[in-house]
Amino acid sequence: MNGARQNLQINDAMRTDIANSVLCWLATVDADGTPNVTPKEISSSYGDDRIVVADIAFSNTVRNIRAHPAVCVSFIDVFRQRGFKVTGQAVIIGPDDIDFSTVGARLLQMGGDDFPIRHIISIQMEKVSRILAPSYRLFPDRTEGERMASAYQAYGVEPI
Repeated sequence: MNGARQNLQINDAMRTDIANSVLCWLATVDADGTPNVTPKEISSSYGDDRIVVADIAFSNTVRNIRAHPAVCVSFIDVFRQRGFKVTGQAVIIGPDDIDFSTVGARLLQMGGDDFPIRHIISIQMEKVSRILAPSYRLFPDRTEGERMASAYQAYGVEPI
């Protein structure tokens, strides 16, 4: 799957890569047009066409989205060396909004008591592109297992 997808529904591959991502990266633009990218530790899918991200620590993200709701979020499974880039329109859902506990249910569960979630960032997908590490082009015959073994070695970790 290369390039933009025509069907903007979250599929099993996206759900897997989201679940296996340690961080996602959310790009916004401030009122002056300056780009801003921040790591987000808690994210998930919601329904078939939205990515939801917890706002825990970076107030610029929420302020930027309120000024310019167009965003880009990328998530990578570092061991499989693949992921997705999603562009779309974001909406800020505050703790007093009626949808906060429903749309944010998975995020609130993931955050638990350790990560107080200030807002839910709900991103309606407009375009989805596959992200692949350069090794997919350089070594197209490598299996997923070989890619993962190489990543484990590179990061100095062992699978559980």
